[in-house]
Amino acid sequence: MQKGKILFVFILLLSLIQMLFAQEKITLTLDKSVRLALTQNPYHLATEERVDAASSKVREATAGFLPSINAQGQRTLLEKSMILEFPSFIPGEPSQEVELDFTRDYQFSMSLSLPLYTGGRLTSSYKQAKYNLESTKEAVRQSKHLTVFNTKRAFFGHLLAREFVSVAEEAVRVAEENLENVKNMYEVGMASKMDLLRSEVRLTNMQPEIIAAKNNLRISELNLKMVLGMDLSQSVQIDGTLSYEPYEPDLEECIASALAHRPEVRQFEFQRKMAGETLKLSRAGYLPTLAVSGSYSFWSDKLNFQKDTWSSFYAVNLILNVPIFNGLKESAQIAQSKAMIREIALNQKALQDAVELEVRQAVLLLKEAKETLLSQEKNTEQAKESLRITQLNFSEGMATTLDVISAEAAYSQARVNYSQALYNYVVAVADLDRAMGVGHENYD
Repeated sequence: MQKGKILFVFILLLSLIQMLFAQEKITLTLDKSVRLALTQNPYHLATEERVDAASSKVREATAGFLPSINAQGQRTLLEKSMILEFPSFIPGEPSQEVELDFTRDYQFSMSLSLPLYTGGRLTSSYKQAKYNLESTKEAVRQSKHLTVFNTKRAFFGHLLAREFVSVAEEAVRVAEENLENVKNMYEVGMASKMDLLRSEVRLTNMQPEIIAAKNNLRISELNLKMVLGMDLSQSVQIDGTLSYEPYEPDLEECIASALAHRPEVRQFEFQRKMAGETLKLSRAGYLPTLAVSGSYSFWSDKLNFQKDTWSSFYAVNLILNVPIFNGLKESAQIAQSKAMIREIALNQKALQDAVELEVRQAVLLLKEAKETLLSQEKNTEQAKESLRITQLNFSEGMATTLDVISAEAAYSQARVNYSQALYNYVVAVADLDRAMGVGHENYD
């Protein structure tokens, strides 16, 4: 009984320890968030699996250069022997039947084949697999760029939501101070009942806003956890602030960087090379092939290893295959390959134009976000000063409650606009890095 209690207490303590570790908060910085996303995001990890598949295709293409060795065993279960009938040379005697069995019940063989010349088929297939591997690596790099950008956007989105909560809480604090001030003035007859009611209604109307802001903060945290591939129930603490760092991009340098580093552009380069190898494969259909093969076989009517039980033979063959007419199949394949090359070239040009357009848009959006941010920064300072002056005027009887409420709303809106402009700016910087194919080097 005593042992059972001790075991129960031990299991209970172990469970509590596991719960404490499970609920231990993880502090997330921007850098740590990006690294977690690159190691845990399931969509990015699924893309990385394609590299293993492409590498396997390279090994498969390499296998074509190597000899093929096979072994085969055969057991004859049912056979029909040949029967020859010979007439009797003695009158009145029946004819004689002789049974001939040319089959063997047990047969074993080994064969080997090795291509000597394939018209470049094996080489082109191998190069195709190599180019496909490089193209797949670029696809993974593209996924990495997108994962880094999505992580930054989700991280900044949480900081923005947290800032909105701060704005809402400060607005409530200011409204509470204003209500307390109005109450004091009402008691001494310097404010009307209407002023008091307006201040109370103003404070009550703020409650849904702060509730919505806090709910959006929780949603942004869940969104960040999903991007990072974390357990949604994991407790986290986000360490970071939205800050302005001046950045003056040069448009031409940005476009040149994008065309040189964007994974999509590099993917088309490898696809164009793959199409060239496909054309070589099609032309190889006109060329002969040469291979050497050999086989070694032995058989017996009995499955034992006594002397003289097994018979054997071997053969070595040189096989030359010369195509003469194949229904114009090769010419059709060549036409398809050439059309594919032209299609890839046109798509590559369209992609380069799209990348250039994307970079130009990103630069314009960054400039817009910067100008908006600088204007809102000044606007916030003015709104704050306006609120201070209005509150002083109200205390001296030179302003109404509506003036104070309007000043409070203007200041809160100015802070919201500034926070939104700051978020738009840092996201615009991250998006420009993505458009240029940079910004991920620190996470290699």
